[in-house]
Amino acid sequence: MQLHTGRFHRLNQTALSLGASIQVRKQQSESNMRPNMTVVVLLAVCFLGVCSLSHVEEMKIQERLFLSSLGLSGRPQPAGSHQSRRNVPSAVWRMFRRSENMQARESDPCTVSEYGVRGNIIRYVQDQGGLVSGWSSSCQACLEKQLYFNMSVLQPVELLSLAQLEIKFHWKPFSSSEILQGPRTLSVSLYKVIRATLRGANPQANRKLLLSQSVQLQPEPSSITLDLTSLAESWRKPGRNYGLVLELLPLSVDAKELLPFHPGNSLPLETASALPSIQASLVAVSLNPHQCRTRQRRSAIHLPVTPSNVCKARRLYIDFKDVGWQDWIIAPQGYMANYCHGECPFPLSESLNGTNHAILQTLVHSLDPNGTPQPCCVPIRLAPISMLYYDNNDNVVLRHYQDMVVDECGCR
Repeated sequence: MQLHTGRFHRLNQTALSLGASIQVRKQQSESNMRPNMTVVVLLAVCFLGVCSLSHVEEMKIQERLFLSSLGLSGRPQPAGSHQSRRNVPSAVWRMFRRSENMQARESDPCTVSEYGVRGNIIRYVQDQGGLVSGWSSSCQACLEKQLYFNMSVLQPVELLSLAQLEIKFHWKPFSSSEILQGPRTLSVSLYKVIRATLRGANPQANRKLLLSQSVQLQPEPSSITLDLTSLAESWRKPGRNYGLVLELLPLSVDAKELLPFHPGNSLPLETASALPSIQASLVAVSLNPHQCRTRQRRSAIHLPVTPSNVCKARRLYIDFKDVGWQDWIIAPQGYMANYCHGECPFPLSESLNGTNHAILQTLVHSLDPNGTPQPCCVPIRLAPISMLYYDNNDNVVLRHYQDMVVDECGCR
């Protein structure tokens, strides 16, 4: 995924170079170099000429610039506490680990191989629907649950490639005798809500059946998946998302044993053991075309640890905790970003990766050092990383970002 490489990269590289200069003067060995992110950011702000602002305002400006380059309109503010947030699905962890391992090999960063679609953003959108109080008006023996997925979390620029509904049923029998009675059968019906239902009107008239099947409830979780890509795309339009309705009908229990329940409670396992608890989520895979390009093969990079004034990549580890982002970034906790620093002396050697313009500039600088500056030491090859984080709605998001790691430097 391609970052906005204009103003942000010029700012970022200048700040990193300035921060590195201070650290090099303070330490003789780069092996222990770990510049404070606050110092680096403040130096970048001074470079922009806004040093008169307070430290808090300076940090906010830099934070907005960085988040904007990541395609985020602002810093995510997860609603729940760490204890109440949804656990990261195991499938997302596998995709995250896989993306980390594939960074050293040639791959397409804009294809999600697990689902076979184009995309560089994977969201697990949480169900925000509630339980319907009492019995279903259309089926006296049924229990209803509303499903609602907020598709406004996708930015307008994103192209939706896949929206897959996943409904997991967890049945926990109270005693071993229930297990010996054999599997319980549950009839599951899923409806699309076409329009809002007025009070007193028949809700069935505003519904369209999408799925009807039976589920065998075992002590192990069972699940249903359904492709809702076209429907989810229509939900992105304002005023078009009326959600879904899930109807549950136990087929192996007397309906008289079922008791009414109230919104906000889990499905009543204590009154009807034939009913499971439900977890519903929508896996949304989208593609941001502005942050996607062909990934080049990345070779193993071994950065030097001996001091040198020649232009080259230096080690820089960025810890997200240092900038206070550990509350919304799940993984990684930090990454080796690196930076470019050093001189571009005359004559430029082939190892400095200088352009023809840089070679001529060093020649002119050697003749007129006061009138012509030396070429700058800048990144010429950058590598991607993957980030796993919570958004404002506590959805788990896996996103791939290009141009985050300096692999190689040159004189330009």
